[in-house]
Amino acid sequence: MTFKRKELLGFNTNAKTVKGEKIGFYTGILYLAPSDISGYQVCPLAKLAKCDKPCLYTAGRGAFNAIQIARINKTKAFFEDKANFMLNLIKDIEKGLRAAKKLNQELLIRLNGTSDIKWENVDFIDFDGKHYNNLMERFPNVQFYDYTKIANRKDLPKNYDLTFSYSGAQSFSKYNDIAIKQNMRIAAVFRFEKDIPSTFQGMPVISGDNSDVRHIEPKAHIVALYAKGKAIKDSSGFVI
Repeated sequence: MTFKRKELLGFNTNAKTVKGEKIGFYTGILYLAPSDISGYQVCPLAKLAKCDKPCLYTAGRGAFNAIQIARINKTKAFFEDKANFMLNLIKDIEKGLRAAKKLNQELLIRLNGTSDIKWENVDFIDFDGKHYNNLMERFPNVQFYDYTKIANRKDLPKNYDLTFSYSGAQSFSKYNDIAIKQNMRIAAVFRFEKDIPSTFQGMPVISGDNSDVRHIEPKAHIVALYAKGKAIKDSSGFVI
C-alpha cells in the first residue's frame, strides 16, 4: 500500500481539545481504527477490557461512515507503508508547531486517539537519514500524551505522559490493580455525569471533561469521564 500525502493529525477538532486552547495548549490527535477493525490489532487489551464495542470510535465525528473508512485507511498505511506514514506524521507535527507558535501556545500531540500502540517502541528513519527510536526523540520539545490500558509500559521518554484507562470489566481487574499500585493517573468512564463520585478506588476524583490536557494533572487521581456514543448503553462492565 502506498500512502499518499494526507493530513494524519486533527488539530483541535473536538470539544475537549478546543477547551485546551483556553489554558494555552494546541492539540493534535491521530485517530486510527481501534481494536482489529482494520485487520490489524492496535488495541491489544481491548477485548479483555470490553471497550472494543463501546469505543469512542462511535462518538462525535467518528460516528460517520466516511470518517471510519478514513481511519481504517490510516491504520493500514501505518502497517503497510510505515516509512511514508511516519514522514507524513512528522510533517503534520511540524505544521502543528508552526500553528501553535502563531497562537503563542504549547503544542500537545496525542498519537493514540482511538488506539493503544506503544509509540515509544516505534522507531523510524527520518528523511535526513537519521535513525530515531521514536517520535518523542525526533521532537524533544513537544509534549506527547496518551491514554493506555497497558499498565506496564516502562522507560518512557520524558516528553511522553500516559494516563491509564480503567475498565470495570471483571476480566480486566488485574490490570487495574497494577495501575493503582503504580500510583498512575487513571481515567475512568462513568455512565452519567451526575453519578460521578468524589472518590473512586480510594483515590480523589477530578473532572476529565474540562479539557484533554492530562499531563499537568496529578498522579494517583481518578480522571472522571462520562459515557458518549454507544458507550452510554454499554453493559459489558467497561462503563462504571
